[in-house]
Amino acid sequence: MTGVGVTGAARCEAGLSLVRLLQLASPALPIGAFSYSQGLERVVEDGVVRDLATAQAWIGDVLDLVLVPGEAALAWRLLVAAADRDASALLRWNDVFRSSRETSELRAETEQMGGSLGRLAADLDLLDAFARGALATLQPVTLPAAWALAARGLGIDAQPSLTAYLWAWLENQAMAAIKSVPLGQVAGQRLLLALGGRIPAAAARARSIADEDITSFAPGLALASARHEIQYTRLFRS
Repeated sequence: MTGVGVTGAARCEAGLSLVRLLQLASPALPIGAFSYSQGLERVVEDGVVRDLATAQAWIGDVLDLVLVPGEAALAWRLLVAAADRDASALLRWNDVFRSSRETSELRAETEQMGGSLGRLAADLDLLDAFARGALATLQPVTLPAAWALAARGLGIDAQPSLTAYLWAWLENQAMAAIKSVPLGQVAGQRLLLALGGRIPAAAARARSIADEDITSFAPGLALASARHEIQYTRLFRS
């Protein structure tokens, strides 16, 4: 009976970890993710993205060519640093990510969402003494750094936290496409099914990238974001 009890407790613990992970990745998380498209609205305006096929191509390219070698690779380092209580690494990689933002709206986006998530984690009493001290030094705090501290507070391991980070990004891009292209709800779910299937491999690749190979070189995305900053009418803040 003791073995059964231990197994049951382990299953409950794993189940709770999954619930916490779902909460962190939920679109209901009040950090303002719904208000950003990360340049997608601009390429819709330009006719580059106009239907499901072109939306899937654009978002898939950003995932594989931009997010994985840049933001996701840095998010992984921040998650590991938070788990290891490495304040200097948190500060370093937070600064690297901020400096990699190529337009004012992309920087404002990560700072706003990071700040909101940091305050939410504090309001929910998720931050221990180390995390509170780290958050105080990470000013302004970026979204991946705040995500790492929130994941630590929720007791979620770094590896599933990175997968959830990528899923949350993808889900937000799908919602932006549904609103701006516009796509139907079924088309949006088709997009999530197709690109969601890439996330495990994307997360694995992000974890394997060496420090010297981290890159955010994405001129097409940077130009779309810069042009979006002066777009006459828009639904999204980026």
